Amino acid sequence: MKTTNFKFLLLVLFAAPLFFSSCKYEQSSSTGWNYNDPKNGGFQKVPYLEQETGPGLVLIEGGRFTMGRVEQEVNYDWNNIPRTVSISSFYMDETEVSNFAYLEYLYWLNRVYSLDYPEVYRKAVPDTLVWRSKLAYNEPYVEYYLRHPAYRDYPVVGVNWLQANDFCAWRTDRVNEIILIREGLFEHYPNQINEDNFNTEAYLLGQYESGKRVDGIPDLDPNKEFRNVIKEDGILLPKYRLPTEAEWEFAAYGLIGNTIDELIPDKKLYPWNGHAVRNSNEKYIGQILANFKRGRGDNMGVAGKLNDNADVTAPVYAYWPNDYGLYNMAGNVSEWVMDVYRPLSLEDNDDFRPFRGNVYQTKKLDDDGLIDEKYDEVVKDSITGQIIGLPGRIKYRDVNEKDDNLLDRRNYRQADNIDYLDGHWESSIYFSEVEAGAIDSDFDQTNGQKQMYQFGATSLVNDRARVYKGASWRDRAYWMVPGTRRYLTEEQSTSYIGFRCAMTRVGSPIGLGY
Repeated sequence: MKTTNFKFLLLVLFAAPLFFSSCKYEQSSSTGWNYNDPKNGGFQKVPYLEQETGPGLVLIEGGRFTMGRVEQEVNYDWNNIPRTVSISSFYMDETEVSNFAYLEYLYWLNRVYSLDYPEVYRKAVPDTLVWRSKLAYNEPYVEYYLRHPAYRDYPVVGVNWLQANDFCAWRTDRVNEIILIREGLFEHYPNQINEDNFNTEAYLLGQYESGKRVDGIPDLDPNKEFRNVIKEDGILLPKYRLPTEAEWEFAAYGLIGNTIDELIPDKKLYPWNGHAVRNSNEKYIGQILANFKRGRGDNMGVAGKLNDNADVTAPVYAYWPNDYGLYNMAGNVSEWVMDVYRPLSLEDNDDFRPFRGNVYQTKKLDDDGLIDEKYDEVVKDSITGQIIGLPGRIKYRDVNEKDDNLLDRRNYRQADNIDYLDGHWESSIYFSEVEAGAIDSDFDQTNGQKQMYQFGATSLVNDRARVYKGASWRDRAYWMVPGTRRYLTEEQSTSYIGFRCAMTRVGSPIGLGY
């Protein structure tokens, strides 16, 4: 897609009226008032084409598909019952996040925070000890895998779910910052430190001014001279984030290459056509299509003819992409997604944009009812000690009945909806005892998860269990089927789980091609 050149749009919007004063303004179809006319208040309608494609992303055109099990249930978990759902169009990284991309992130954190808040950098460093095994010699991976240039194009591992989300937030700000530099509004400002660093939300709220090249965009409001870029301009991109489980699975199949009108005549088992794991193309016949473990003790085949040319991971652009242009959706590393794990998610979730994990938040206000000042120091949870606020970020809080009038709402009544229909006391086997008063109805706030899932005794399911999808270098072919699903606690990491980012698509599902 074309990149919108904002400098050109500014020229059209502001310079043209000066030279062509006789031209008519576009008028509102609702009121008849002129748009972009300083004489009547200056309400603006900016030239806009469509959403710019962010760095590293490809457009995943949405649609309907059957989510869930397409292979036999070898584990007898019955946790991915097939169901038809619809996915909105979105953007997704064409590859897994590489070691080099993550090192760029670590470098920035070290440069900005390490002088006063070294714990921010330490919190983000991947756990390289995940490579260790008591009965294998993996110390070279511990020492070299993350930082040696030989591995810089390989997927980062040892990153837990929380760290992956932090990377997505950082990437959002760096991409939007470079957009503002590209459009001539900011200069490169390498001296950012502590709270004085660019954050998209802080900029939109007028709480970041450092590094500005000019005062802003000329404002058509007759009472103002300049203004910052706002959401209505369509210049800044939405947030980078992890894909939902449904989005990841939909993207992995790449069914866009298997459709005739509205029919899908050939359902895929893997991200490629057919039921084999070797390439059937005459030019590449017999070559392995993904990085996985072919059999017991066979990570890469025989010397002289390695089947997947990778002992552990492989470069992120290895093998063939699927029909969306996504690489390694069937192997190399498994990948974190946003969802909280529940065995029956596919039965409980909506059939449009299904997702479990919503915790609704709103910006904190000060005593005057204005948006509170951004964090000026590292803030940690008083109980867990985890960092919950970084200098330069806007403050948020969970919505609540008192301040947000939730009792008047029809679509939700509380902030945390992770355990809705599966985990709260009404869905518990102890519901009748709660109703009878034998158990405190607040037990779901404290030990409800333990009561329902026996966390730590018979299962590892709780509100911090996150889904990860796809096979890795150490998995058999069964896990390459996109419908399979597994989970791990969000604070944990492994040598075989990585991630890739996604971004919401706003507006038309297919863009100007329509």
